[in-house]
Amino acid sequence: MKTRKKIINWLFEKSQVFYTKNFKKNKTPWNLTVKQLCGYPKTTFGYKLGLFLKQNGFELLPKVERHDAYHVLTGFGTKVEDEIALQYLCYGNGKRSKYLFGVLFLGTVLLPEYFQYYKKAYTLGKQSNTFHHFDFKLLLLLHYQNFKDTIFSKKTQQELSCLQKENNLQTSNTFNYGTSKE
Repeated sequence: MKTRKKIINWLFEKSQVFYTKNFKKNKTPWNLTVKQLCGYPKTTFGYKLGLFLKQNGFELLPKVERHDAYHVLTGFGTKVEDEIALQYLCYGNGKRSKYLFGVLFLGTVLLPEYFQYYKKAYTLGKQSNTFHHFDFKLLLLLHYQNFKDTIFSKKTQQELSCLQKENNLQTSNTFNYGTSKE
């Protein structure tokens, strides 16, 4: 399994450059640093995003910043299987893109032992209010918990938390993917 996760991680790293260059040409980067985000008021979505990035040693990737916003909003981690589950949740929520379909296909084929995890994430995405289309840069000053409560019912938030805890207990071979500072 470790080798399969490394393959997926390698594919993520290589494909994100191609994807950003060829499919995000018209997107404007946020031009925000982790330090700037951590300077937002502590109850805001922007602060929580900065904290997530800081705790993981990441920087925002220009033009695909919303991906890290998805992590903060949903609570999914950065292990390979969590990245795939996050995409399943987004698919359930109505997001459609070639990149997403590629992740779903490869993640399912290369890591079929996580299919129940992915399926549950998909279902939770369907149960949630639509969020994949937001311009998250415009939402950075929103109160984090109020924003999260608007997207996910209390029941869905509890189910998301339980799903992630369940998966963390079952996985000891972790291989994180992320936008690390180097």
